[in-house]
Amino acid sequence: MLDEIKQKGELARQAARRLAALDSRTRNRALKTIAETLVARQDPILAANQHDLEAGRQAELSEALLDRLMLNPQRLKGIAGDVLAVAALPDPVGEMFDARVLPNGLQVSKRRVPVGVIGVIYESRPNVTVDIACLCLKSGNAAILRGGKEAARSNRALAAAVVDACQRSGIPTGAVQLIESTDRAAVKDMLTANRYIDMIIPRGGAGLHQFALENATIPVITGGIGICHVYVDDHADPAKAIPIVHNAKIQRPTVCNALDTLLVHRAVADDLLPRVADDLATAGVELRCEPRALSILEAHPAVRPAGEKDFDTEFLSLVLAVKVVDSLDEAMDHIHQHGTHHSDAIVTEDYTHALRFVNEVDSAVVYVNASTRFTDGGQLGLGAEVAVSTQRLHARGPMGLAELTTYKWVVLGNGQIRE
Repeated sequence: MLDEIKQKGELARQAARRLAALDSRTRNRALKTIAETLVARQDPILAANQHDLEAGRQAELSEALLDRLMLNPQRLKGIAGDVLAVAALPDPVGEMFDARVLPNGLQVSKRRVPVGVIGVIYESRPNVTVDIACLCLKSGNAAILRGGKEAARSNRALAAAVVDACQRSGIPTGAVQLIESTDRAAVKDMLTANRYIDMIIPRGGAGLHQFALENATIPVITGGIGICHVYVDDHADPAKAIPIVHNAKIQRPTVCNALDTLLVHRAVADDLLPRVADDLATAGVELRCEPRALSILEAHPAVRPAGEKDFDTEFLSLVLAVKVVDSLDEAMDHIHQHGTHHSDAIVTEDYTHALRFVNEVDSAVVYVNASTRFTDGGQLGLGAEVAVSTQRLHARGPMGLAELTTYKWVVLGNGQIRE
């Protein structure tokens, strides 16, 4: 495995230097060719994905993981559409900002430049192969990708399409590479390949993120673990609250920005919770309730008492933890104690409460009167995303093009010397 990392790392390092110097037109042309190639190769890509799905069922993967793994014509078309959306975005590379003239006449500014080589380790979502490759290409970075073994065939088929399109578009060899070894040792080799890789982004479960943090000798951007909350305030409009909860929980329950915990103010709980329970029952949602919520909903067939760990669980399924709270402060304290700094929302018509929630809830994305499902690069105008960062350094929330760049200082003088 180390030989594969070394060989591909050296190629990536060489490609990154050449890629950073390419003009935006060449990189955009490559992205458009990638989109066309994905559509043209639909049959072999989907056939490879079917092999992965069958192997996943035999391995008894959860329905959540199988859903993340699955590709179909509609999803593949959506992936190609995301590639075109990235191509249409402004190019961040070369952008000048924070320009000023110092008293000694020096003209000082910052210029956006690519990070270099980005390594991404991910699990069961094969679309990540294309999303990351295209965001890296657009931002002038080389990419080394290592997907999970459950999507190995899908990833190989997608990566082959991307690499072929790059070669036909003038992109340097080695700009996008897939680590084909499914041995876990390859992950550790990537995490310590600081000679070749400038930044590591893990995308997967909590175990992968912790493993990366504990073993990496390269800067790591972590995130994507979402225990997401919606707090329905005592000044909430039920006509907004019920659709928001419904959408956040069931629109796609297997992803990181889906709702996991519903907090409801006691003043509206008696009226609202039965209506929410009836609404979610149509989608088969199981409610796991703490005692006060349970006393309101005990006659409802889809209700269970909350377990010890339910408020600390990212369910990724049609399960929702429910709690009644006495105040906005109690709701925010609960989010602080049990949340993962991902996506949290308040439903309220009280401006002061909304402002306090936005100011005091320390999450990557905070919402007022909207579903948490919008925490997504495409939904927030970034095209695709490489990850959702829940860290405080460098980037937070969906990481798009600008978050895949760093900057250099540019100083223009006219003979100045330091006294």
